[in-house]
Amino acid sequence: MTPTRRTSYVFRRLRENGPAVLVPAAWTVVAGTTTGIVSEYALFVAHLVMSVLLVGFVVASWGEMSSGVLRAWKLVILAGTPATVAGVLGFLARDGTIALPADALLAAALYAWVLLPAAGFFYTARRVEDTSLAYDVGWVCSLAGAVGVTLAVTPIEVVSALAVVGAGQTMGIAAATMIDGRST
Repeated sequence: MTPTRRTSYVFRRLRENGPAVLVPAAWTVVAGTTTGIVSEYALFVAHLVMSVLLVGFVVASWGEMSSGVLRAWKLVILAGTPATVAGVLGFLARDGTIALPADALLAAALYAWVLLPAAGFFYTARRVEDTSLAYDVGWVCSLAGAVGVTLAVTPIEVVSALAVVGAGQTMGIAAATMIDGRST
């Protein structure tokens, strides 16, 4: 295998399997920030990194994500990228760097990444057979987690709701890495 072909192969494998690692990692960092275990600065940096990764992912996968369930997920990513940038702006507003409503921007980022995948999982569950239960769990947990976050009063209640979101979305994205979405 030539170095160019090997690099292409590795990059493709990262695009195919990376979300199965990044989704639970992202929700773990959010939950860790809620409890104070992870700093807000670390979550800010995560938003910056994810903004770049999302753009790179969708650009690199644009042609492959032109139909079927992959097109639906491309739309989730396209809608989620500005939401992630809203999170970046929210952190900048929180520390006074820019004059914008920090809490509203951070809430928009959070709820977008809870609810956008719910729509993707719901759509996907109706178009696949082998792993549809995993996608149903993904969207149900996302919606339940959104309600939980909204009703939460204490940090532990927020973390519990985020754990529901993270578990459901991890199950759905793990199922996605086990099938070829282009054939559905």
